[in-house]
Amino acid sequence: MRHPSEGVLRRLVDEPAGVADADRSHVADCPICQGRLASVRRDAAFAADTLHIEVDPDVDAAWGRLDMDKSPRPRPWLRRTKRTPIIAGLAAVAVLAGASTAAAADWLQIFRTEKIAPVTVHQADLMAMPDLTSWGDVEITERPRIHAVTGQAAAEKETGLDLPDVTHLPRGVTGNPQYQAGRRITATFTFRAAKIRAFTSSAPPMPPGLDGSRFRLTAGPGAAAVWDSNQGVPALIVARVVAPTAYSTGVPFATARDYLLSLSGLPADVAGQLRSFSADGRTLPLHVMPEELTSKPADVGGNPATLLTSTDEVLATVLWVDDGVVTLVAGSLSADEVLTVARGLR
Repeated sequence: MRHPSEGVLRRLVDEPAGVADADRSHVADCPICQGRLASVRRDAAFAADTLHIEVDPDVDAAWGRLDMDKSPRPRPWLRRTKRTPIIAGLAAVAVLAGASTAAAADWLQIFRTEKIAPVTVHQADLMAMPDLTSWGDVEITERPRIHAVTGQAAAEKETGLDLPDVTHLPRGVTGNPQYQAGRRITATFTFRAAKIRAFTSSAPPMPPGLDGSRFRLTAGPGAAAVWDSNQGVPALIVARVVAPTAYSTGVPFATARDYLLSLSGLPADVAGQLRSFSADGRTLPLHVMPEELTSKPADVGGNPATLLTSTDEVLATVLWVDDGVVTLVAGSLSADEVLTVARGLR
C-alpha cells in the first residue's frame, strides 16, 4: 500500500475523524509514516503558535517585528504571506498599480481593486527587497482592530458586509464557526529624498516634485467565519474585506512608479509585470514565492479567481474580487476542497 500524502498526515493531526480507516491503520503500523507524522505534529504546533490571533493587535509593533525577520530559514506558508503587505503590498498597490482621475478632497484616486493577478517573486529576491521605510515615512492612521464578535449578524452589522453562507463543509471540518470583524486600515507613504540618499549612494536622482509626495492606501473593513481545528490552526476560513484603494497627492503616477522600481532591486521580469499593471489601474498584484506556493487561475461563480496551494499541498486559498469586495476561502484543505466550498457559497 502506498504511504499517505502529507495532506492526509496533516488531517490526521487536525481532524482525525476525517481520515479514512485504511490510512489510519497504515500510519499506525508503518515506522516511516510514524516519523513523518511526528514531523507534521511539530510543524502544526509551530504553525498554531504563529497563527494565534490576538484581539486588538498592536499593528505598529507587529510590523516592526516582521520587518526585522529577514533570516532565510524556512517558515510556514501562512506566516510568510503576512510579510508581503509590508514590503510589497503598499508599494505595489499605492505606487505600482495604476492611475485614474477620481478626486477625493486633496487626494487623487490612482487605484481601485477590481481583479487580482499573481506575480512570481523568488524568495531570495523578496527577502533582499528593502521595506518602504528605507525610502520614506510610513504612517498607519487607522488600524484594523481585529476582534471576535458574537455571531454572523454582529460581524455584518459592524462591517456592512454580507458574509456568505457555507452550504457544505469539507470532510473533517465540523461544528459552528467563530466570527471576527476588523475595521478599515489606512496607511500613508511619503517619499523622503534624505532617506533614500542615506539608504544608498547609488540611487538615481529623484524626479522634481517627488520628494514629500504622499500615497495613501485604504483597505477594509472585513469580516470572517473561522472553523478551528484541534491544533488551533484554522481548518477553514471564509472572509470578505473591502478591497484596497490607493490615492496620491498629485504626482504623476508613472513618475513615482518608475522611480520606485529603480530603487526596488527587483528582477527585470518582475518589474516588468508590475509596470504592466499601470495600464488599467485596477489589478492588484499578489506576490507568490514559488518555493512555497503555486498559483493558477480559477473561476468562482463567473468571477476570475486566483488559487494558491502550498508546495506541500497542506494549505490552500482561493480569492476573487466582485464589486470592490475581496472574498477568500482558505484552510488546511486541498485545492479541490477550497474550490468546492467557494463555489457553494450562498
